[in-house]
Amino acid sequence: MTGATQPQWAWMNGAFIPYDQCRLHVRTQAVALAASVFEGVRAYWNPGEQQLYSFALDRHIARLRESMKIVRMRTEIPADFGAICNELLRRNGFHEDVHYMPTAYLGVPEGNVAMGPTTEEGLFITAVARPPGKALDAGKQVCVSSWRRIADESVPPRVKAAGNYQNGRLALHQAWADGYDDAILLNTGGTVAEAAGSCLMMVRGGEVCTPPVTAGILESITRSVLIRLFEEKLGRRVAEREIDRTELYVADEVFLCGSGQEVVPVVSVDRLPVGAGRKGPVTAAIQEAYFRVARGQDNSHPEWRSPVYPPG
Repeated sequence: MTGATQPQWAWMNGAFIPYDQCRLHVRTQAVALAASVFEGVRAYWNPGEQQLYSFALDRHIARLRESMKIVRMRTEIPADFGAICNELLRRNGFHEDVHYMPTAYLGVPEGNVAMGPTTEEGLFITAVARPPGKALDAGKQVCVSSWRRIADESVPPRVKAAGNYQNGRLALHQAWADGYDDAILLNTGGTVAEAAGSCLMMVRGGEVCTPPVTAGILESITRSVLIRLFEEKLGRRVAEREIDRTELYVADEVFLCGSGQEVVPVVSVDRLPVGAGRKGPVTAAIQEAYFRVARGQDNSHPEWRSPVYPPG
């Protein structure tokens, strides 16, 4: 299928169903209170092998389980959930890059009380084609948002919860209104947290840096993959440390990373150019390393790749 075509299938609560029938009632807590947790997983098409690889699927399922625990959900993820994800991709006949979202949700509460207890919980998976974005080469012009990143003592950002994304959405829409492509949020301590929907890495003085997981960020799987690839493929260690706002202004390179964003260069911050104002050499190198491993063009880390189609 092509990216312009609606998928045929979704999966919900134990069954494959038509995509347009994957629905929830408007009175569910998932809809009314954004009471759901989810994962954004990438699958990459390798044209040479005619194979589609789900990337870091086991790690995404593990993080989904952690998010469900923190929000006190009782539903157990099926033991074969990874196989179900890949079967959904096969049923939809994807032969291109894909983004899919395994999601756990809370249903209609007891007594029609919006925040009341509910025994209704469930799981669904939807998948859509998602080709590489232009920003991978062109980069993004970003601002530092006036909105602050949520904190662990209020709404824990390490939980990949739907409700958390209102924080990034406010920052992103303000950035768009002001003529930027994306926004970087500072945490409650005033140092850099992350962008509206992705983590951040910076190159300054030859050192690659990224905010620590205690800086109000999602514990990004892509971020951890890049930290590993920097050491193995580029021979560089990544410093996990606090980053001040003004460091972004004088950085050699800045880039955003995540399953959705992948590895996107930042070419300006608050209208100040980052480095030469285009994708830098370190960003280009780690971007290439990431895609080669994710697509299986580099055979290292086979444990990160889950083939969707049977071999041969």
